[in-house]
This record gives sequence, structure tokens and C-alpha cells, in this order.
Amino acid sequence: MEVKTSLLDNMIGVGDMVLLEPLSEDSFIENLRNRFDHNEIYTYIGSVVISMNPYRSLPIFTPDKVEEYRNRNFYELSPHIYALADEAYRSLRDQDKDQCILITGESGAGKTEASKLVMSYVAAVCGKGQEVNKVKEQLLQSNPVLEAFGNAKTVRNDNSSRFGKYMDIEFDFKGDPLGGVISNYLLEKSRVVKQPRGERNFHVFYQLLSGASDDTLKKLKLDRDFSKYNYLSLDSAAVNGLDDAANFRTVRNAMQIVGFMEDEVQSVLELVAAVLKLGNIEFKPESRCNGTDESRIKDKNDLKEMCELLGIEQSVLERAFSYRTVEAKLEKVSTTLNVSQAYYARDALAKNLYSRLFSWLVTRINESIKAQTKARHKVMGVLDIYGFEIFEENSFEQFIINYCNEKLQQIFIELTLREEQEEYIREGIEWTNIEYFNNAIICDLIENHQNGILAMLDEECLRPGTVTDETFLDKLNTICAEHQHFESRLSKNSKFLTDHSLPHNCFRIQHYAGKVLYRAEGFVDKNNDLLYRDLSQAMYKANHSLIKQLFPEGNPAKVNLKRPPTAGFQFKASVGTLMRNLQTKNPNYIRCIKPNDKKASHIFTDSLVCHQVRYLGLMENVRVRRAGYAFRQAYEPCLERYKMLCKQTWPHWRGPAREGVEVLMADLQVPTEEFSYGRSKIFIRNPRTLFSLEERRRQCLQDLATLIQKIYRGWKCRCHFLLLKKSQIVVSAWYRRYAQQKKYQKIKSATTVVQSYTRGWQARKLLRELKYQKRCKEAVTTIAAFWHGTQVRREYRKFFRANAGKKIYNFTIQRIIQKYMLGMKSTAPSMSPIDKSWPARPYRFLDGVHTELRRIFHHWRCKKYRSQFTEETKAVYEEKLEASEIFKDKKALYPSSVSQPFKGDYLEISKNPKYQKLNSAMDEKVLLADVVNKINRANGKGTARIFLLTKNSVVLADQKTGQVKASVPLPDLTSVSVSTQSDGFFALKLKEGSASAIKGDFLLSSEHLIEIITKLHRTGATAADSEQLNIDISDEFLVQFKHDKVCVKFIQGAPKNGNSVSCKRKNNRLLEVSVPTTA
Repeated sequence: MEVKTSLLDNMIGVGDMVLLEPLSEDSFIENLRNRFDHNEIYTYIGSVVISMNPYRSLPIFTPDKVEEYRNRNFYELSPHIYALADEAYRSLRDQDKDQCILITGESGAGKTEASKLVMSYVAAVCGKGQEVNKVKEQLLQSNPVLEAFGNAKTVRNDNSSRFGKYMDIEFDFKGDPLGGVISNYLLEKSRVVKQPRGERNFHVFYQLLSGASDDTLKKLKLDRDFSKYNYLSLDSAAVNGLDDAANFRTVRNAMQIVGFMEDEVQSVLELVAAVLKLGNIEFKPESRCNGTDESRIKDKNDLKEMCELLGIEQSVLERAFSYRTVEAKLEKVSTTLNVSQAYYARDALAKNLYSRLFSWLVTRINESIKAQTKARHKVMGVLDIYGFEIFEENSFEQFIINYCNEKLQQIFIELTLREEQEEYIREGIEWTNIEYFNNAIICDLIENHQNGILAMLDEECLRPGTVTDETFLDKLNTICAEHQHFESRLSKNSKFLTDHSLPHNCFRIQHYAGKVLYRAEGFVDKNNDLLYRDLSQAMYKANHSLIKQLFPEGNPAKVNLKRPPTAGFQFKASVGTLMRNLQTKNPNYIRCIKPNDKKASHIFTDSLVCHQVRYLGLMENVRVRRAGYAFRQAYEPCLERYKMLCKQTWPHWRGPAREGVEVLMADLQVPTEEFSYGRSKIFIRNPRTLFSLEERRRQCLQDLATLIQKIYRGWKCRCHFLLLKKSQIVVSAWYRRYAQQKKYQKIKSATTVVQSYTRGWQARKLLRELKYQKRCKEAVTTIAAFWHGTQVRREYRKFFRANAGKKIYNFTIQRIIQKYMLGMKSTAPSMSPIDKSWPARPYRFLDGVHTELRRIFHHWRCKKYRSQFTEETKAVYEEKLEASEIFKDKKALYPSSVSQPFKGDYLEISKNPKYQKLNSAMDEKVLLADVVNKINRANGKGTARIFLLTKNSVVLADQKTGQVKASVPLPDLTSVSVSTQSDGFFALKLKEGSASAIKGDFLLSSEHLIEIITKLHRTGATAADSEQLNIDISDEFLVQFKHDKVCVKFIQGAPKNGNSVSCKRKNNRLLEVSVPTTA
């Protein structure tokens, strides 16, 4: 693999935008596109990292990559997020500087993934140890918990963070993590009660319903069906690539690792369930006798279940939804709520309940991950916050999000300029002021304590009298009309009176990233964020362990008549605290950009990227970095990189590195105005100068490569010649040895031949003598034997004739039996058990033996045939044998099934993706899967069903959806009824009184009836808790349909639709099945 030693080596496009030449918005976008097309998703602007979301996995985040960037200079390797994380970590560890990493970008740009990569890199490179690993694991596992409760699927991002998060990771003096503190900003709690089209509610709702066990859902009084909850959008309930059930298990495990107790987890889930139940409460209008309108709850079941979950008296919460009590000093006024006000109160309670639960989760996580020691800590902050948002309709949420981004842009420019100025001063380079756009005027328009938009919004919310969004807009038009960054049709400014792109109920602010049109509707309500005191007090009365902590203002003993701070005021204070925190740390920036709106890889939309480049202020950032010197580099790496361009510095420079660089630049005749010497670095003003040096270096490297190739080729040819010479000597020596060996072998072979001929002649002579002696000895022996035989026959002739007949008979019988047995060896039939042939007996007296041998042979070849069977084959033949015992000579369909093998799983349910959901629902092995027709009593027509047989039950499921329609335990089956005809109808009769018999028996039809009944009979016989299944074979039997018994009668005839079997309803008590007559 090629190893890079500099950012400038083998660049695709330009790795650092500061070096881009010429610099324009078009060249900036084209450079990003070029690098994105080559899978280079990271680009620098000085020390700022631009991150393009690739929307796919890339092999650049492996442990090897972590080691590659560990302890390396920032510009030493290709741009990468690991380089920034390593630079920040080493500055914190070695220079004792607190760090912060600011990650910004719009939704879907990859901010959350970028923060995870930073945290995982820091966790990988810091120290090891049991306690350290525990802290690292807790810090990393806090992410899944916060993502489940704070992230949601949007049209732009399937895992969009709907809150801002800032995490301070605390380290000891060695650089090992001790703990952390998380701050959250502006959870989008309006999403709890309403989601835009194509988006989802927070992940945790879907994860709970998909991944929780049945027992857990039963305790929480929930159902898995999303459609039963008003707060859950159905058009995007399922998201490709998101496994809610698996993610729920991950969240539960993460909560356990972080340190949540089991009762705390259960309490959190109960509050989540309560929010879902709260959304199902609906109201109806009622009129009182005095003419006022009030509301009543339609169905109190959801209210009852919610109260049981939270431990609240139902009447208390019901009254809080119907009445509102207003207190002023010593007076209390109670008014009824109409339907719209009741729905507002319900949604306000849901939003407050969820947002306070989220804040409690953050606080609880902080308690677990906070540092345990009191010593001073080094801190690295990671800010993952919403980017600048410009939608078709922008409301209060977008307004304060964009306000936060204005503040971040302000601190970004200030800190970048300060960093540049500090480096110039540190290096002794003269600092020149840089002109840039200061967005402080926009921040002042929003946050000014007297005339700022937020201050006027708070003033409207707190003043007595009628307060509406229109009065708020009127106040803006009065006070901000002359501001150069504020626009409105109602401001009486002639410049905007004819601007039809600016509606009357809207105002427009010219942010640093562009103009944004805000709709004033909802600003006052969202800023007030009111929760009626009656609901707070009702919540405080709950017996639930968490509710009292979440609603402390509901305590009657601590009634505070002062209005709570507004949402805008709280957010402004949080942003101020965040800015002060960031000012004390060394900043590091990651700017995230999404290449397209389709969430697809390999697509780069120029207009979308250009829009993000503008509102992220990246061109402004490049101009700030290039206003002085575009490139700077330490003397040592500069001399090491360019020393081959000067004869005095090549190949080794013996003096100080700065003097070597001075000699090098003088020899290259670079104009003095193009560079300056700092204390430890050389500063190059124009990128063209740097590229000129790179071009000279490239040409020099080519010349050096040619010289190296020349020397190498000469050395290689010399080595080749010496090797040939040495090889020739070795070959000659081996050949001479081989020739002498061949000559010796030839002489040795000739000598052996002569010796063999001599020994052969001697051996043959000796053999002739021995044969002669043997013949003489045999002749003597033969004569003696004949003489002795003659003497014996003379002596015993008189005895021989008396017993000759019996001996001849016995000899003849033995010879016949011997011949018979030997003949059987060649005439025996084949080894097939079905071969009934047998050779005829040659003699009648062998009848018994012949029969017994035939029986023994047949048993032996059957045993040999059976020994070849596998366990599966045995099971098949046993099923076939059992089918024969049940149906042979009883069912006309049986003979046609003998030659058909019993396959069992005809649907391949475990392999077919269509039935994946049904297969996962089965807890046992499926013995038989087939499509059957369920006969309807009303008209005799069949409906296709999937028939599944397991060891303990029979399951019927819908063929199209795979949904289980009926599941019958085998002990509930009493008998099966079939006809004697060639049809496939059968009836499953259920035990009376069992849970399965509520809807009555099942009348089914299948092409594999013989196999289904046989497997049912075998499975029922092997089950330990079930009786033997009865098989009733009759052309007329009764079937129980719910409360009525119907007779099913089979007749032979010619059905109307060809040769198929037809079923027809005759009356309420009779179904007639017409079976074709078999030829």
C-alpha cells in the first residue's frame, strides 16, 4: 500500500482549500466534487475539516487507520477526521490546553456520525485499564440512549438529532478519560404531538412497540400495532435500514452499562407508554346550562390505563383536562375548557412530560459518567448541534436554531482570526488587519436586551391583555423597521410594500448565510410553552417514582405565582453559557456537508452543496486564511521535502534547518516578497509559489528515479552475468559426474549379464540331475503302491461286495446335494427385495430344503437392503408404511400417492423471503408446510391458507400476508374425517370446550391429503400429552361450524368445471361434495 508522507503527495484535487488556485465559488465546488468522486470525503481549510456525507460505508475508519494517524502531524497525511481528533487530543494531553470540537452542518450532513468518530478515536488512542475502559464504555454507550430519545426520522435524515448536544469529556494528567458532562439544547418537543408528512416521532416509541417482550407490553398496557396511537405517524413507521427491535435491545443494554437501575428503566418505559396513551385521549363538546361550552372525554379507557401507569387518581386528571384555575394573590378563578383548549392542554402535557423525561435522562447519565476525583481535569468538548435551517415554512424553532448558528459563526470568525494573529505574533511575522463580514449586528438584532427580537417576544408574552402573533409582528414592525437586516411588508417601508414574496404575516431576516422568511404564527405560544397549573398539580399527586421529580412546581406547598421563564429566554441563556464555555477552550472545527437530498451515494448536487458552502461561511474562512500567507511549514519538513532541488542541500544538510531553507530559497531564486521566515516556520504568501516548488520537486524526482533505474539496471545485469557464469561451472561439473556414472553403470551391467549367463548354465545342469533322481524315486513308489493295492484287494474282496450298494447310494446323494448347492450360487435371483423369482428344484426330495433356503435368502437380502437406509429414508418408509395401514383399500386416492415421495416442506418456508416473517414467528421446527383450501360453510368455496404442522400444533396462516389466522395445539384435535373417494377434503375435529374450538372445526382441501393425515397421525402418536388421533373414513360425516353441525356428503358424479372436485351448499345443514368418477 502506498504511504503518504505529506498532504501534498498524490493529491486528488487540492487537499487544503487555502491552496486552491484560482479561488472562486465555482472552483471551490468543483474541487469538492472531484475529491468526492474519488471517495476523498475530507478536505481542509487550514485546520478546519470539511466532511462530505458519503451515505455508505468506506474502509477508512478501521483500527489500522487509527494507528496510521496516531501521533502524526496534522498535515502529514491525507485529510481525515482522525487527524483533527489526534491534534486536539495531543494538544490537550501534552500542552495542557482544553479543547473543543465544533461540529456543524444541516440535518443529514453527518454531524452525529462525526461526533461518534471523534469519540471512538479518542477512546482508541487513550490509555487502557479496567477502570479506564469502564469510563470509555460508559461515555460511548450514552450515545444510543440519547439517540433513542432525542433522534427521529426526517425527510432529510433517517437518524436526525432533534436536540443540540455538548459533551465535556474530562481527562487526567496522563490523558486517560475520567468522565464527562452532557448538556442538551432545545429538544424539538413539538414532534411528540405532531410530525410532518414523511417523518416519524422519536425512535424510542417505535423501538418500544417493536422490540419489547409481550410481557413488558402487557405491563405497559400497550399493543404492537402502530396505528392504534394518534401520536405515531403511519406513512413512515417502517424505515429501510433501521431495525427498531434490535435497536431497542441495544438501548436496554446501553442503559445497563451507563448505570441505570432496572426499576429506573421500567419507570422510563412507563412514562413513554403514558405519552402514547395521552395522545389517544379525545374530547367531545358539551354545553352547560349557563350557555358556556365545556369538554368531556369521549372514551375513558385510555385515561384509566394512563392513570394506572402513573399512579394518579382518574378523577383528578379528568378534572385537570376540563377546568383551568387562575390564581392572583388571594383569589382563585376556575374556568371550563372548551374542546380546542382541552386538546391544547393534552398536547402541552405530552410535550412537557417527554421533554422533562429527556432532561432527567441527561441528568441521570451525567450522574453516572461524571468524574469521581476532585482534582483539576483537562477537558475536551464535543459540540453536535443543529445546522442553519431554511425551510419552506420557518417558525419559532428555526428562528432560535439560526440564532444559535449566528453566535457560532461569530465565535468561529473571532477564534479563527485570533488563532491566525497568535501564530503570526509567535513566529514574529507582521500582522495585517483582515477585512471580513462581522455578523455581530445580526446577533444584536436578535438578542439585544431592550430592542432585540427575543426581548420583544418575551415582553409580548408577559404583558397583560390580548396577546397574539399579530401584535408581536406589529411591535417588530415598529421597532425594527429601520434595521438593515430586517424586512416586513407591514413595516410601511416603501422598499417592501410591493414585495409579493413577503407575505403579510411574515418577517424576513438577512442572516450571514442568507435571507430566511419566518412565519409569525405560533411564535407567542411556542415561546410561552405554558402548562396549566392544574395539570402540574395533578402530576405531582402521582405515586410514580419519577413524576414528582419532573413536576416540582405542582407541589401545593410551594406555589409560585410568578410566570416561568419563556423558551426563548432559557435558550438565550443556554447559548450564552455555551459561548462563554467555548471561549475558554482551543477550538477545532468540523463542517459537515451533505452532497444530495436523496440520501444516495455517488450523487453530488452542485446547487445544494453551494447553498451549504455559503451558509457555513467556508469561502469567508478561506479568504481569512489566505489574507496573509496561504501556506506555512516548519523548517525541518520543508528542508526534507525540497532539499533535492539544490546541490548544496542534497543529499544531506549538516547545519541548522533554517539556514538550509534559506540556502535553498536563494538557490531557487524565489522572490523575497513571496515568503517570510518565522521563528520555526517558513510562510509562503501565494499558492502559485508552492505549486511551482512542487512542480520542480516532481521533475527532480523523475530525474532521480531515472538515475536510480539506470544504476539498478546495471547492477541487475552484472548480477545476472555472474549468476550465469557460476551456473555454467556448476552445470559442467554435474555433467561430467553424470557421464562417468553412465560409463560405470554400462560396465557394471555387462559384467552382471555375463555372471547371470554362467550361473544359469550351472543351475540348469543341477536341475536336470535333480529331476532325474526324482523320476526314479517316483517310479519306485508307484510300483510299490500298485503291488500293495493288489494284495489288499485280494484280501478284502469278499467284504466289499456286501456294502457297495449303500455306499454308492450315499455317495450319489451327497454328490447331488453338492451339485445343487454349487448350482444355487450361479442361479440365485437378484438382491432386490421385490424380485419374486426363484430357481426350480431339480429333485422332489429337496422340497423342504428348497423352501427353507428361499425364505432364508429373502430375509437376508431384505436385511442387506435395509442396512443401506439413512435415518431420513427410514422415516420416509415408516410414514409410507403408516399411510398404507391407514388408507390401503379404504381411500380411493391412496394408490396414486404411493409413488409420490413425502416432501414435507412444499413452500420452502425457511428459504423463501416471502415467508420470512411467518418463519420467524414459529418457535418450533416446521414438519409440513403446504397451501390448502379452507372451505367456507356459506357457499362451499375455498380460501387459500398456509397449513403448517409442528410437533405440538397446527397453524393456519394467510397466504398473501403470512399473518397467522389460527393455531391449534395437537391435544385439542380429537379426530380427522375423510371420504373414501379420490378427493382431497378432510375435516379437523376439535375437542369440545377447548380454546381452539370457539370458531368450530376446520374443513380443508389439499392435493397432499395422504401425507398431511399420515404426519398428523404420527405426530399425535408421538406427543406425550395427547391421545391417539382417530382417522374416520366415511362418505358422510358431521362438521361443527361455531354453534351448528353441518353434514358433509360425498357423491360420485360429473362436476361442471371439468375433472375437479366441487363443493356446493344444499341447505343450512348439508354440504355436498361432487367427486368425478374414476375410470
